[in-house]
Amino acid sequence: MQRLALFDLDRTLVDLDTAFLHWAKEFAEQWRLGPDGVAWLASLDRDTHPHREAFFGQIRKHFALPEDVDALWTAYRKRIPHLVRCYPGVPEALAELRAAGWRVGIVTNGMADNQLGKLQRTGLADAVDGYAVSGVEGVRKPESRLFHIAAERCGVSLAEGGWMVGDNLIADIQGAQGAGLRAIWVDRGTWPGHEHRADHVVRNVLQGITIMRGAHMQE
Repeated sequence: MQRLALFDLDRTLVDLDTAFLHWAKEFAEQWRLGPDGVAWLASLDRDTHPHREAFFGQIRKHFALPEDVDALWTAYRKRIPHLVRCYPGVPEALAELRAAGWRVGIVTNGMADNQLGKLQRTGLADAVDGYAVSGVEGVRKPESRLFHIAAERCGVSLAEGGWMVGDNLIADIQGAQGAGLRAIWVDRGTWPGHEHRADHVVRNVLQGITIMRGAHMQE
């Protein structure tokens, strides 16, 4: 199996949850929602992880905001790339992988402006060999095509296999395995009671990278 490592973006390489809380505090201050407003926004995000368009529909209704959903959603996408950060150690770990001869890529669902903004602002766009964003390509995980596109951007084919690390059991794990990849699930406690067929389960992406490197050292 070739040394190909593909990664999800949100909640795998970058800390979207902390960025969201920063955004929620700014948003609550802007609309004078108070501390209870921040708590409501955080609970909605944590408990349901809804699609953002639906998310802002619920926000607009709950707080009776005058802005339409598209305007709220667009403003979020413009702001959140400035707030998101990589998890500690991620840039260094990716650099070490590439220095060791690995091809490294990112496979992410999401709107083009939002996800490309995150990749650029965090420096991840330059830290990997290639990436595939669903909003650019017109295909979403778990469909295999997005994984193939990411591999091609890294200069390889999935015919020789590889690895995928992500936090979503359907989009990342089932999708990767359907594309012929070994899958490492970052379990953040958001899928209670769900069975999985991940090849490995870790608490963070750095543990996943250690597993991948160790497996290839034994070959």
